[in-house]
Amino acid sequence: MTERLKIIFSHIKKCKTFADIGCDHGYISKAMLDENKADRVIFSDVSKNCLEKANTLLKDYVKEGKATGVVSNGFSNIEKVETALIAGMGGEEITAIITSAKNLPENFVLQPMKNADKVRKVLLDTGYRIEKDFTFKSQNKFYDLIVALKGKDGYTELEIEFGRTNLEEFPTAFIERCNKRKRSILQYISNKSLSEKSKEALISELKRLEKIC
Repeated sequence: MTERLKIIFSHIKKCKTFADIGCDHGYISKAMLDENKADRVIFSDVSKNCLEKANTLLKDYVKEGKATGVVSNGFSNIEKVETALIAGMGGEEITAIITSAKNLPENFVLQPMKNADKVRKVLLDTGYRIEKDFTFKSQNKFYDLIVALKGKDGYTELEIEFGRTNLEEFPTAFIERCNKRKRSILQYISNKSLSEKSKEALISELKRLEKIC
């Protein structure tokens, strides 16, 4: 597994049933069974051809009945499970998957590639409590990881935008990403061709960033 996948895997708790939505090669699904972190795994992809990679990797577990590959758009063909992972997709795509699902899991581990704020909001609106929500860095790229379980929660606007754990613990990766974004904004607003509306939005974002890091 890549460093990114190892970090994601380390934050998945032991469970009876696990679904890997958009499983790609199936590395995390296999690790869940290898490390006895799940009794049964469902791995899925919207493409039958893409699913074959994971089927090949997990063929022994499939034969044993411990793993099942399913062609599915989100949760559409997935039975209810205890824990589900959705990683490597855009925040809007993850949001669409959650809002259209009929059988939502008790626990989520989510790693949106962008628009993490939209993922946080849909979790809160759908009846989840966010347990951990932080930025990490792998191979010189920044990622957000969100761990949630069913329950009630309330986030402030800043927590929705940046993540509660980030604002409570200020992990190194979060500070580094904030500073990088501030430098980018300063470069953008110096562009004379930038519209006033865009400039105002960037200045507003810069002020919020300066308040927290």
